Amino acid sequence: MLLYELVGSKSKKNMFSRIKEDISCVFDRDPAARNTFEVLTTYPGVHAIIMHRFSHALSKKGFKWLARVLSNVARLFTGIEIHPGAVIGRRFFIDHGMGIVIGETAEIGDDCSLYHGVTLGGTSWNPGKRHPTLGNNVVVGAGAKILGPIMINDGARIGSNAVVVKEVPADTTVVGVPAREVMKSNITQENREKIAEKMGFDAYGATQDMTDPVANTVNRMLDHIHKMDERMNKMCKQMQHLGGEFDFEPLPELKDAELSECGPDRSDGANGADQEAKKD
Repeated sequence: MLLYELVGSKSKKNMFSRIKEDISCVFDRDPAARNTFEVLTTYPGVHAIIMHRFSHALSKKGFKWLARVLSNVARLFTGIEIHPGAVIGRRFFIDHGMGIVIGETAEIGDDCSLYHGVTLGGTSWNPGKRHPTLGNNVVVGAGAKILGPIMINDGARIGSNAVVVKEVPADTTVVGVPAREVMKSNITQENREKIAEKMGFDAYGATQDMTDPVANTVNRMLDHIHKMDERMNKMCKQMQHLGGEFDFEPLPELKDAELSECGPDRSDGANGADQEAKKD
């Protein structure tokens, strides 16, 4: 009740309006949410956001110590640490939330989502802007670390466990340590699957672009083979147009048996050697 009285009337209106939006956005981003009562009583992310709305309002009113105490109480009960000075926009969603740390000068835009273990941290002990700024519609995956006064522009996606130390352009996905932009291939997944099927190999041909280095390597090989096929077909058509004759029959299939023919030979040899040893 004391906290309620300390917050001004205008701040109360804005704060409760934002809290209402914070609760309602849970239903859009978490299929497990069933009703408002459940969200209010069992979601630590919602509890942390509500407490931050109060502590931030108190901090702006000059009650710095009380705001820090309130934020520490929220940290004790939710495992989420949000400095009262952090500026958080509308419809902010924290999923699970344990281990999240948001620094004093961090700024978060509207419709952002953070998962557990995320750190919006600083890299300097000097006063002033030390923490990241997130634009609108930013999603930060579990365990990601965004460090320093850098900008994460609108619509960006930060992959799980990524360490971001440079600005991220709008509508870009970054992954890895340090975080790098996910490269967009101009070879469609359908073409990759066709090449993989032609080669009799589909272990990686059907995978999406991921950070697995083996999968990336094989996908690049399939892309290269696809380009080679296209170039060879164009060359053959041009030479045929000039009077050359070519056999355009389908390429022979690579069967598993052809790749494993050496296996039975080795086993037969080993069996023969065993039999000779027994005779001796």
